[in-house]
Parts: sequence; C-alpha cells; structure tokens
Amino acid sequence: MLTWLLFYLSLFDARKTSAQAVMDPGGVVQSQVIESGLSTGQAGLRLVLNGSQSAQTLTARFVQEFFGSGVQHIALTTRDIRATVARLAANGVPLLAIPENYYDDLEARTALSAAEIDSFKALNILYDADAEGYFLHIYTQVLDGGFFLEVVQREGYHGYGAVNAPIRLAAQTRARGSAIER
Repeated sequence: MLTWLLFYLSLFDARKTSAQAVMDPGGVVQSQVIESGLSTGQAGLRLVLNGSQSAQTLTARFVQEFFGSGVQHIALTTRDIRATVARLAANGVPLLAIPENYYDDLEARTALSAAEIDSFKALNILYDADAEGYFLHIYTQVLDGGFFLEVVQREGYHGYGAVNAPIRLAAQTRARGSAIER
C-alpha cells in the first residue's frame, strides 16, 4: 500500500487524509484517501486505497483472487440520488440490499425525520453528515470479478461515508454468501 500511496501522491500532486481502520466481518481494513485539486473548488481526483493483513476480509480476498492490486470499485457523483436510483432500477441494475437495522440505527443517531429515513430505506440509500453538509450513497451488487459501483450525492460534505463502510462490507459478505449457497 505504501508503494501505491507514494506513486499516486507524486503522480497527481495529491495530499493524503488521515488513515482510518474500517471493520470488515473478516477483520480490519486500513483505508487511506488521497485527494488532488479539491482545494480549488474544482472537481478533483479522490482515490481510496484499502489494504488488510487479514486474509478473510473482502479487500484481501479481492487482491488474492486477482493476483495483486486492482480497481475494486468506482464512485460516480449525481445531483439527485433518488432519480438516479429510479433510473438504475428501471434499467435492471441490481443494487446492494442494506440491512433494515442500519435504518433503525440511523434513526437513533440522527435527527432525520421518519419519512426521510423510510425513503432512504426503500432505495437502499446510506447517509452520513459532517459539520459542512451531508452525504448520500448507494452501491450496486458486486459483479463477477469483485467489481462494483458506488453512486454518491455530496451536499457540502467532505468525507467518504466511512461510518457506513462496515455496513457495506457486511451486506456484500451476506450477498456473497447467498450467491455461494445458490
């Protein structure tokens, strides 16, 4: 991870944010974000590098199955996540199902209205907020090869939804287990 971190920092004249430990059902994943061009107010590059010492995490299994590092997912931005989810559903794009207890927790830890939480639940939308704004995001189901897409809507928010990473990882692990059982 250090080699790739140094490569991207020098290639894109980027800066790194604080590393975070993210809990995966199979162990701890170290997540390191690098950003370039965002301080100018322009669209910029954001890369998240993940690595794990535990062979049981989704990150480690992805690296093992594909004989080294690779792109596991790409995040795309939208101005209206609800309309984007509707269009994805209309086109048959399978979205990652988020466990219902996530929304119970969301109700307990935020001041969001019950109606807003219900709308997130119906669309499998994840939520986070910081002092600057809020962040909505969804994921597609994992495709063959371990690749998936994320769609995000940022409203002044500067983070990456790290609080939701364990939920995504657990949902992907559950979906993977269901696919193996079939």
